[in-house]
Amino acid sequence: MVAAHGQAKTFIGPVIHSLSPSRLEIIPSALLIVDHQGKINTIVKLEQSTSSQQLDQAFNRSPFSLDQVVVIRLEPGQFLIPGFVDTHNHAPQYAQRGLGQGMHILDWLSKITFPNEAKFSDPVYARKIYTACVEGFLRQGITTASYYGSVHTEATKILADICLEKGQRAYVGKCNMTRNSPDSYMDKSAKDSLAETRECISHVKSIDPEGSLVNYVITPRFAISCDEETLRGLGDIARDNEDSAVQTHFNEARQEMEETQRLFPQFGGSEADLYEEFGLLGKRTILAHCCFMDRHEMERVRKLECGVAHCPISNMTVGGGFMAAPVRKFLDNKIKVGLGTDSGGGFSSSMLDAMRQAMIASHAREVMSEGEDKGLSIAEVFYLATLGGATVCCLENKIGSFGEGKEFDGLVIGTHGTEQGIMTMVEEDDTLETVFEKFIMTGDDRNVVEVYIQGKCVKGQRAAETLNEIATP
Repeated sequence: MVAAHGQAKTFIGPVIHSLSPSRLEIIPSALLIVDHQGKINTIVKLEQSTSSQQLDQAFNRSPFSLDQVVVIRLEPGQFLIPGFVDTHNHAPQYAQRGLGQGMHILDWLSKITFPNEAKFSDPVYARKIYTACVEGFLRQGITTASYYGSVHTEATKILADICLEKGQRAYVGKCNMTRNSPDSYMDKSAKDSLAETRECISHVKSIDPEGSLVNYVITPRFAISCDEETLRGLGDIARDNEDSAVQTHFNEARQEMEETQRLFPQFGGSEADLYEEFGLLGKRTILAHCCFMDRHEMERVRKLECGVAHCPISNMTVGGGFMAAPVRKFLDNKIKVGLGTDSGGGFSSSMLDAMRQAMIASHAREVMSEGEDKGLSIAEVFYLATLGGATVCCLENKIGSFGEGKEFDGLVIGTHGTEQGIMTMVEEDDTLETVFEKFIMTGDDRNVVEVYIQGKCVKGQRAAETLNEIATP
Protein backbone atom coordinates (compact mmCIF):
# COMPACT_ATOMS: atom_id res chain seq x y z
CA MET A 1 0.00 0.00 0.00
CA VAL A 2 1.37 3.43 -0.96
CA ALA A 3 1.88 5.76 1.99
CA ALA A 4 -0.91 8.19 2.84
CA HIS A 5 -0.46 11.86 2.03
CA GLY A 6 1.25 13.90 4.74
CA GLN A 7 0.87 17.37 6.16
CA ALA A 8 1.85 20.45 4.15
CA LYS A 9 5.32 21.76 5.04
CA THR A 10 7.25 24.95 4.56
CA PHE A 11 11.05 24.95 4.52
CA ILE A 12 12.84 28.24 5.17
CA GLY A 13 16.58 28.39 4.56
CA PRO A 14 19.32 27.99 1.94
CA VAL A 15 18.57 25.93 -1.18
CA ILE A 16 20.99 24.52 -3.77
CA HIS A 17 19.98 22.64 -6.93
CA SER A 18 20.90 22.17 -10.60
CA LEU A 19 19.20 23.94 -13.46
CA SER A 20 21.35 22.31 -16.17
CA PRO A 21 24.57 20.26 -16.38
CA SER A 22 26.74 23.30 -15.73
CA ARG A 23 24.34 25.71 -14.05
CA LEU A 24 23.99 25.48 -10.28
CA GLU A 25 21.44 27.69 -8.52
CA ILE A 26 22.48 28.72 -5.00
CA ILE A 27 19.77 30.53 -3.04
CA PRO A 28 21.01 31.81 0.36
CA SER A 29 17.45 32.13 1.68
CA ALA A 30 14.32 30.58 0.22
CA LEU A 31 10.80 29.65 1.20
CA LEU A 32 9.71 26.31 -0.22
CA ILE A 33 6.15 25.06 0.34
CA VAL A 34 5.34 21.35 -0.05
CA ASP A 35 1.65 20.50 -0.29
CA HIS A 36 -0.25 17.58 1.27
CA GLN A 37 0.56 15.37 -1.73
CA GLY A 38 4.31 15.95 -1.43
CA LYS A 39 4.56 18.32 -4.38
CA ILE A 40 6.37 21.64 -4.43
CA ASN A 41 3.67 24.28 -4.48
CA THR A 42 5.78 27.41 -4.17
CA ILE A 43 9.46 28.36 -4.07
CA VAL A 44 10.37 31.98 -3.41
CA LYS A 45 13.72 33.70 -2.94
CA LEU A 46 13.86 35.73 0.27
CA GLU A 47 16.08 38.41 1.67
CA GLN A 48 18.56 36.83 4.08
CA SER A 49 17.04 38.74 7.00
CA THR A 50 13.55 37.31 6.55
CA SER A 51 10.75 39.51 7.84
CA SER A 52 7.14 38.57 8.59
CA GLN A 53 6.13 40.85 5.71
CA GLN A 54 8.27 38.82 3.29
CA LEU A 55 6.71 35.60 4.52
CA ASP A 56 3.21 37.04 4.10
CA GLN A 57 4.04 38.10 0.53
CA ALA A 58 5.46 34.64 -0.24
CA PHE A 59 2.37 32.91 1.11
CA ASN A 60 0.18 35.17 -1.01
CA ARG A 61 1.52 33.17 -4.00
CA SER A 62 0.22 29.90 -2.56
CA PRO A 63 -3.16 28.52 -1.47
CA PHE A 64 -1.78 28.01 2.05
CA SER A 65 -1.56 30.32 5.03
CA LEU A 66 1.21 30.18 7.60
CA ASP A 67 -1.01 28.47 10.17
CA GLN A 68 -1.87 25.64 7.73
CA VAL A 69 1.66 24.28 7.34
CA VAL A 70 4.42 22.79 9.45
CA VAL A 71 7.22 25.37 9.34
CA ILE A 72 10.74 23.90 9.19
CA ARG A 73 13.38 26.59 9.63
CA LEU A 74 16.79 25.23 8.75
CA GLU A 75 19.36 25.61 11.50
CA PRO A 76 22.63 27.55 11.04
CA GLY A 77 24.93 25.57 8.75
CA GLN A 78 22.08 23.62 7.15
CA PHE A 79 20.93 23.77 3.53
CA LEU A 80 18.52 21.89 1.27
CA ILE A 81 19.48 19.89 -1.84
CA PRO A 82 17.57 17.41 -4.04
CA GLY A 83 17.78 13.72 -3.18
CA PHE A 84 20.48 11.68 -4.89
CA VAL A 85 19.56 9.38 -7.80
CA ASP A 86 21.55 6.15 -8.13
CA THR A 87 21.04 4.98 -11.70
CA HIS A 88 22.83 1.63 -11.31
CA ASN A 89 23.41 -0.72 -8.42
CA HIS A 90 23.02 -4.36 -7.45
CA ALA A 91 20.94 -4.88 -4.31
CA PRO A 92 22.15 -8.50 -3.73
CA GLN A 93 25.75 -7.28 -3.73
CA TYR A 94 25.24 -4.98 -0.74
CA ALA A 95 26.85 -7.58 1.53
CA GLN A 96 29.87 -8.15 -0.75
CA ARG A 97 31.01 -4.55 -1.26
CA GLY A 98 34.78 -4.30 -1.34
CA LEU A 99 35.40 -7.93 -2.26
CA GLY A 100 37.33 -8.92 -5.37
CA GLN A 101 38.67 -5.46 -6.14
CA GLY A 102 41.15 -5.55 -9.02
CA MET A 103 39.77 -8.71 -10.61
CA HIS A 104 38.74 -8.92 -14.25
CA ILE A 105 34.99 -8.69 -14.68
CA LEU A 106 34.14 -12.26 -15.72
CA ASP A 107 36.44 -13.72 -13.05
CA TRP A 108 34.89 -11.44 -10.44
CA LEU A 109 31.41 -12.58 -11.44
CA SER A 110 32.20 -16.29 -11.31
CA LYS A 111 34.31 -16.28 -8.13
CA ILE A 112 32.68 -13.58 -6.00
CA THR A 113 29.33 -12.41 -7.31
CA PHE A 114 27.42 -15.43 -8.58
CA PRO A 115 28.08 -17.49 -5.41
CA ASN A 116 26.93 -14.54 -3.30
CA GLU A 117 23.80 -13.84 -5.34
CA ALA A 118 22.85 -17.55 -5.29
CA LYS A 119 22.14 -17.13 -1.55
CA PHE A 120 19.05 -15.10 -2.43
CA SER A 121 17.15 -18.28 -3.17
CA ASP A 122 16.44 -18.07 0.59
CA PRO A 123 13.67 -15.46 1.12
CA VAL A 124 14.70 -14.94 4.75
CA TYR A 125 18.25 -14.09 3.72
CA ALA A 126 16.96 -11.88 0.89
CA ARG A 127 14.76 -9.89 3.27
CA LYS A 128 17.64 -9.36 5.70
CA ILE A 129 20.12 -8.10 3.10
CA TYR A 130 17.58 -6.08 1.11
CA THR A 131 16.32 -4.34 4.24
CA ALA A 132 19.89 -3.36 5.15
CA CYS A 133 20.51 -2.27 1.55
CA VAL A 134 17.50 0.03 1.19
CA GLU A 135 17.97 1.50 4.67
CA GLY A 136 21.66 2.04 3.93
CA PHE A 137 20.96 3.89 0.71
CA LEU A 138 18.30 6.06 2.36
CA ARG A 139 20.67 6.90 5.20
CA GLN A 140 23.10 8.26 2.59
CA GLY A 141 20.47 10.38 0.87
CA ILE A 142 19.76 8.13 -2.13
CA THR A 143 16.07 8.80 -2.63
CA THR A 144 15.83 7.06 -6.02
CA ALA A 145 17.62 3.86 -7.03
CA SER A 146 17.61 1.55 -10.03
CA TYR A 147 18.17 -1.91 -8.60
CA TYR A 148 19.33 -5.12 -10.22
CA GLY A 149 17.90 -7.96 -8.15
CA SER A 150 19.10 -11.55 -8.21
CA VAL A 151 17.78 -14.19 -10.61
CA HIS A 152 15.15 -15.21 -8.03
CA THR A 153 11.51 -14.21 -8.48
CA GLU A 154 10.51 -14.32 -4.80
CA ALA A 155 13.55 -12.30 -3.71
CA THR A 156 12.80 -9.66 -6.37
CA LYS A 157 9.26 -9.31 -5.07
CA ILE A 158 10.65 -8.89 -1.56
CA LEU A 159 12.98 -6.12 -2.75
CA ALA A 160 10.07 -4.25 -4.34
CA ASP A 161 8.02 -4.65 -1.16
CA ILE A 162 10.83 -3.27 1.00
CA CYS A 163 11.37 -0.23 -1.24
CA LEU A 164 7.69 0.62 -0.97
CA GLU A 165 7.60 -0.08 2.77
CA LYS A 166 10.63 2.15 3.42
CA GLY A 167 9.33 4.86 1.09
CA GLN A 168 12.18 4.77 -1.43
CA ARG A 169 11.56 5.64 -5.08
CA ALA A 170 12.92 2.69 -7.04
CA TYR A 171 13.17 0.69 -10.20
CA VAL A 172 13.38 -3.02 -9.35
CA GLY A 173 14.24 -5.81 -11.77
CA LYS A 174 14.86 -9.55 -11.63
CA CYS A 175 18.09 -10.47 -13.44
CA ASN A 176 17.52 -12.57 -16.56
CA MET A 177 20.26 -15.18 -16.95
CA THR A 178 19.86 -18.26 -19.15
CA ARG A 179 23.46 -19.19 -19.98
CA ASN A 180 27.14 -18.72 -19.09
CA SER A 181 26.28 -18.87 -15.40
CA PRO A 182 26.53 -21.63 -12.77
CA ASP A 183 23.83 -24.29 -13.08
CA SER A 184 22.75 -23.39 -9.55
CA TYR A 185 22.38 -19.73 -10.42
CA MET A 186 20.47 -19.12 -13.63
CA ASP A 187 16.98 -19.42 -15.07
CA LYS A 188 15.96 -22.94 -16.06
CA SER A 189 15.04 -21.86 -19.59
CA ALA A 190 14.18 -18.83 -21.69
CA LYS A 191 10.50 -19.67 -21.23
CA ASP A 192 10.83 -19.70 -17.45
CA SER A 193 12.92 -16.53 -17.44
CA LEU A 194 10.28 -14.62 -19.40
CA ALA A 195 7.37 -16.03 -17.39
CA GLU A 196 9.05 -15.07 -14.11
CA THR A 197 9.72 -11.58 -15.46
CA ARG A 198 6.02 -11.15 -16.21
CA GLU A 199 5.21 -12.43 -12.73
CA CYS A 200 7.51 -9.83 -11.16
CA ILE A 201 5.98 -7.07 -13.30
CA SER A 202 2.51 -8.11 -12.14
CA HIS A 203 3.63 -8.05 -8.52
CA VAL A 204 5.10 -4.56 -8.76
CA LYS A 205 1.93 -3.28 -10.43
CA SER A 206 -0.18 -4.92 -7.71
CA ILE A 207 1.65 -3.23 -4.82
CA ASP A 208 1.98 0.18 -6.50
CA PRO A 209 -0.63 0.37 -9.30
CA GLU A 210 0.08 4.01 -10.16
CA GLY A 211 3.85 3.56 -10.10
CA SER A 212 3.99 6.30 -7.50
CA LEU A 213 7.23 5.00 -5.99
CA VAL A 214 8.15 1.57 -7.33
CA ASN A 215 8.31 0.54 -10.98
CA TYR A 216 9.66 -2.52 -12.74
CA VAL A 217 12.83 -2.43 -14.82
CA ILE A 218 13.42 -5.22 -17.36
CA THR A 219 16.90 -6.52 -16.56
CA PRO A 220 18.88 -8.74 -18.93
CA ARG A 221 22.09 -8.84 -16.89
CA PHE A 222 24.11 -8.51 -20.08
CA ALA A 223 24.12 -10.18 -23.47
CA ILE A 224 26.64 -12.80 -22.32
CA SER A 225 24.14 -14.24 -19.82
CA CYS A 226 21.12 -14.26 -22.17
CA ASP A 227 20.37 -16.34 -25.25
CA GLU A 228 18.62 -14.82 -28.26
CA GLU A 229 15.21 -16.20 -27.31
CA THR A 230 15.43 -14.49 -23.94
CA LEU A 231 16.60 -11.17 -25.36
CA ARG A 232 13.88 -11.15 -28.01
CA GLY A 233 11.25 -12.10 -25.45
CA LEU A 234 12.37 -9.31 -23.11
CA GLY A 235 12.12 -6.88 -26.01
CA ASP A 236 8.53 -8.01 -26.54
CA ILE A 237 7.80 -7.52 -22.83
CA ALA A 238 9.30 -4.03 -22.99
CA ARG A 239 7.06 -3.18 -25.94
CA ASP A 240 3.99 -4.45 -24.09
CA ASN A 241 4.86 -2.61 -20.84
CA GLU A 242 5.70 0.93 -21.83
CA ASP A 243 5.77 2.07 -18.21
CA SER A 244 8.62 -0.34 -17.44
CA ALA A 245 12.23 0.69 -17.90
CA VAL A 246 15.08 -1.47 -19.26
CA GLN A 247 18.57 -1.79 -17.83
CA THR A 248 21.68 -3.74 -18.77
CA HIS A 249 25.48 -3.53 -18.78
CA PHE A 250 26.93 -1.99 -21.92
CA ASN A 251 30.53 -1.84 -23.15
CA GLU A 252 31.73 -2.22 -19.58
CA ALA A 253 35.15 -3.86 -20.00
CA ARG A 254 37.35 -5.32 -22.73
CA GLN A 255 36.91 -8.88 -21.45
CA GLU A 256 33.12 -8.50 -21.48
CA MET A 257 33.09 -6.88 -24.93
CA GLU A 258 35.29 -9.59 -26.47
CA GLU A 259 33.06 -12.34 -25.09
CA THR A 260 29.93 -10.57 -26.34
CA GLN A 261 31.42 -10.31 -29.83
CA ARG A 262 32.29 -14.03 -29.75
CA LEU A 263 28.71 -14.96 -28.81
CA PHE A 264 27.05 -12.51 -31.23
CA PRO A 265 29.45 -12.20 -34.22
CA GLN A 266 26.63 -11.02 -36.48
CA PHE A 267 26.73 -7.55 -34.89
CA GLY A 268 30.39 -6.88 -35.57
CA GLY A 269 31.15 -5.99 -31.98
CA SER A 270 28.43 -3.33 -31.70
CA GLU A 271 26.42 -3.77 -28.51
CA ALA A 272 24.19 -0.91 -29.65
CA ASP A 273 23.17 -2.87 -32.75
CA LEU A 274 22.74 -6.01 -30.67
CA TYR A 275 20.35 -4.54 -28.10
CA GLU A 276 18.52 -2.47 -30.71
CA GLU A 277 17.89 -5.61 -32.77
CA PHE A 278 16.14 -7.21 -29.79
CA GLY A 279 14.00 -4.15 -29.03
CA LEU A 280 15.79 -3.20 -25.82
CA LEU A 281 17.00 0.31 -26.64
CA GLY A 282 14.78 3.35 -26.13
CA LYS A 283 14.23 6.43 -24.03
CA ARG A 284 13.56 4.32 -20.91
CA THR A 285 16.77 2.25 -21.30
CA ILE A 286 19.55 2.67 -18.73
CA LEU A 287 22.93 1.53 -20.03
CA ALA A 288 25.48 0.95 -17.29
CA HIS A 289 29.15 1.90 -17.77
CA CYS A 290 29.57 2.65 -21.51
CA CYS A 291 33.34 2.90 -21.02
CA PHE A 292 34.24 2.25 -24.65
CA MET A 293 32.02 3.99 -27.19
CA ASP A 294 32.76 4.49 -30.86
CA ARG A 295 31.04 7.16 -32.92
CA HIS A 296 28.36 4.79 -34.27
CA GLU A 297 27.34 3.54 -30.84
CA MET A 298 27.28 7.01 -29.36
CA GLU A 299 25.05 8.19 -32.18
CA ARG A 300 22.61 5.29 -31.75
CA VAL A 301 22.42 5.84 -27.99
CA ARG A 302 21.77 9.55 -28.55
CA LYS A 303 19.19 9.07 -31.29
CA LEU A 304 17.30 6.39 -29.36
CA GLU A 305 17.37 8.63 -26.24
CA CYS A 306 18.95 5.98 -24.01
CA GLY A 307 20.47 7.02 -20.68
CA VAL A 308 23.98 6.24 -19.45
CA ALA A 309 24.68 5.20 -15.86
CA HIS A 310 28.26 6.31 -15.24
CA CYS A 311 29.85 4.15 -12.52
CA PRO A 312 33.33 5.60 -11.91
CA ILE A 313 34.19 3.62 -8.76
CA SER A 314 33.66 0.15 -10.21
CA ASN A 315 35.14 1.24 -13.54
CA MET A 316 38.41 1.94 -11.75
CA THR A 317 38.48 -1.03 -9.37
CA VAL A 318 36.73 -4.03 -10.99
CA GLY A 319 36.82 -5.01 -14.64
CA GLY A 320 40.44 -5.14 -15.65
CA GLY A 321 42.12 -1.76 -15.97
CA PHE A 322 41.47 1.89 -15.27
CA MET A 323 38.38 2.62 -17.35
CA ALA A 324 37.36 6.28 -17.64
CA ALA A 325 34.09 6.62 -19.53
CA PRO A 326 33.81 9.58 -21.97
CA VAL A 327 31.33 11.56 -19.86
CA ARG A 328 32.33 14.89 -21.39
CA LYS A 329 31.49 13.52 -24.82
CA PHE A 330 28.13 12.28 -23.52
CA LEU A 331 27.29 15.74 -22.22
CA ASP A 332 28.54 17.50 -25.35
CA ASN A 333 26.47 15.15 -27.53
CA LYS A 334 23.29 15.66 -25.46
CA ILE A 335 23.29 12.06 -24.25
CA LYS A 336 21.47 11.58 -20.95
CA VAL A 337 23.94 10.64 -18.22
CA GLY A 338 23.72 10.14 -14.46
CA LEU A 339 25.79 8.47 -11.75
CA GLY A 340 25.64 4.93 -10.40
CA THR A 341 27.33 3.58 -7.29
CA ASP A 342 27.34 0.07 -8.80
CA SER A 343 27.82 -1.37 -5.34
CA GLY A 344 29.20 -3.99 -4.88
CA GLY A 345 31.32 -3.78 -8.04
CA GLY A 346 31.89 -0.33 -6.62
CA PHE A 347 33.26 -0.60 -3.09
CA SER A 348 31.13 2.31 -1.87
CA SER A 349 27.37 2.82 -1.81
CA SER A 350 27.86 6.57 -1.29
CA MET A 351 26.78 8.98 -4.02
CA LEU A 352 29.24 11.50 -2.59
CA ASP A 353 32.04 9.02 -3.27
CA ALA A 354 30.67 8.47 -6.78
CA MET A 355 30.78 12.23 -7.43
CA ARG A 356 34.37 12.48 -6.25
CA GLN A 357 35.47 9.50 -8.31
CA ALA A 358 33.65 10.92 -11.33
CA MET A 359 35.82 14.01 -11.03
CA ILE A 360 38.99 11.92 -10.72
CA ALA A 361 38.03 9.76 -13.72
CA SER A 362 37.23 12.84 -15.79
CA HIS A 363 40.64 14.36 -15.08
CA ALA A 364 42.27 11.08 -16.08
CA ARG A 365 40.17 11.16 -19.24
CA GLU A 366 41.39 14.69 -19.96
CA VAL A 367 44.99 13.45 -19.87
CA MET A 368 44.16 10.33 -21.90
CA SER A 369 42.45 12.45 -24.57
CA GLU A 370 45.30 14.99 -24.61
CA GLY A 371 42.99 17.73 -23.40
CA GLU A 372 40.05 17.01 -25.70
CA ASP A 373 37.70 15.73 -22.96
CA LYS A 374 37.81 18.36 -20.24
CA GLY A 375 37.47 17.31 -16.61
CA LEU A 376 34.15 17.70 -14.79
CA SER A 377 33.37 20.47 -12.31
CA ILE A 378 31.65 20.13 -8.94
CA ALA A 379 28.51 21.65 -10.48
CA GLU A 380 28.54 18.98 -13.20
CA VAL A 381 29.04 15.96 -10.95
CA PHE A 382 26.29 17.27 -8.63
CA TYR A 383 24.03 17.49 -11.68
CA LEU A 384 24.88 13.88 -12.57
CA ALA A 385 23.93 12.80 -9.03
CA THR A 386 20.59 14.64 -9.04
CA LEU A 387 18.87 16.08 -12.10
CA GLY A 388 21.04 14.11 -14.54
CA GLY A 389 20.16 10.84 -12.84
CA ALA A 390 16.50 11.81 -12.80
CA THR A 391 16.68 12.45 -16.55
CA VAL A 392 18.27 9.04 -17.18
CA CYS A 393 15.35 7.48 -15.26
CA CYS A 394 12.83 9.61 -17.21
CA LEU A 395 11.83 11.27 -13.94
CA GLU A 396 13.12 14.78 -14.65
CA ASN A 397 9.58 16.17 -14.66
CA LYS A 398 9.02 14.72 -11.18
CA ILE A 399 12.28 15.01 -9.26
CA GLY A 400 15.94 16.04 -9.46
CA SER A 401 15.50 19.76 -8.79
CA PHE A 402 13.18 22.07 -6.88
CA GLY A 403 10.70 23.25 -9.51
CA GLU A 404 7.12 24.15 -8.70
CA GLY A 405 4.89 21.15 -9.43
CA LYS A 406 7.67 18.62 -8.90
CA GLU A 407 7.55 16.04 -6.13
CA PHE A 408 9.67 16.98 -3.13
CA ASP A 409 12.57 14.56 -2.80
CA GLY A 410 15.12 16.48 -0.77
CA LEU A 411 17.93 16.31 1.77
CA VAL A 412 18.62 18.61 4.70
CA ILE A 413 22.41 18.84 4.93
CA GLY A 414 24.06 19.89 8.19
CA THR A 415 27.59 21.24 8.56
CA HIS A 416 27.81 22.59 12.13
CA GLY A 417 28.35 20.98 15.52
CA THR A 418 27.60 17.27 15.76
CA GLU A 419 26.24 17.36 12.19
CA GLN A 420 29.67 18.26 10.82
CA GLY A 421 31.08 14.74 11.14
CA ILE A 422 34.52 14.66 9.52
CA MET A 423 33.65 17.19 6.83
CA THR A 424 36.07 20.07 6.37
CA MET A 425 35.29 22.56 9.12
CA VAL A 426 33.15 25.55 8.22
CA GLU A 427 34.67 28.96 8.96
CA GLU A 428 32.82 32.18 9.70
CA ASP A 429 33.66 33.85 6.40
CA ASP A 430 32.76 30.83 4.23
CA THR A 431 30.17 31.53 1.55
CA LEU A 432 27.33 29.07 0.98
CA GLU A 433 29.08 27.97 -2.22
CA THR A 434 32.27 27.21 -0.23
CA VAL A 435 30.33 25.22 2.37
CA PHE A 436 28.63 23.27 -0.42
CA GLU A 437 32.00 22.46 -2.02
CA LYS A 438 33.36 21.27 1.32
CA PHE A 439 30.34 18.98 1.75
CA ILE A 440 30.63 17.48 -1.75
CA MET A 441 34.33 16.79 -1.39
CA THR A 442 34.61 15.73 2.28
CA GLY A 443 31.11 15.02 3.66
CA ASP A 444 29.44 11.71 4.38
CA ASP A 445 26.14 10.30 5.66
CA ARG A 446 26.55 12.09 9.01
CA ASN A 447 25.91 15.37 7.20
CA VAL A 448 22.62 14.04 5.79
CA VAL A 449 20.37 15.18 8.63
CA GLU A 450 16.97 14.51 7.09
CA VAL A 451 15.79 12.70 3.95
CA TYR A 452 12.42 13.45 2.31
CA ILE A 453 10.68 11.51 -0.45
CA GLN A 454 7.37 12.81 -1.80
CA GLY A 455 7.40 15.26 1.10
CA LYS A 456 7.63 12.52 3.73
CA CYS A 457 10.60 12.31 6.07
CA VAL A 458 12.22 8.86 5.86
CA LYS A 459 15.37 9.73 7.84
CA GLY A 460 15.79 12.21 10.67
CA GLN A 461 13.94 13.54 13.66
CA ARG A 462 10.66 13.88 11.75
CA ALA A 463 10.77 10.33 10.37
CA ALA A 464 8.74 9.00 13.32
CA GLU A 465 6.00 11.51 12.49
CA THR A 466 5.97 10.20 8.91
CA LEU A 467 5.59 6.62 10.16
CA ASN A 468 2.58 7.74 12.17
CA GLU A 469 1.11 9.36 9.04
CA ILE A 470 1.59 6.14 7.07
CA ALA A 471 -0.01 4.07 9.81
CA THR A 472 -3.09 6.30 9.88
CA PRO A 473 -5.76 4.95 7.49
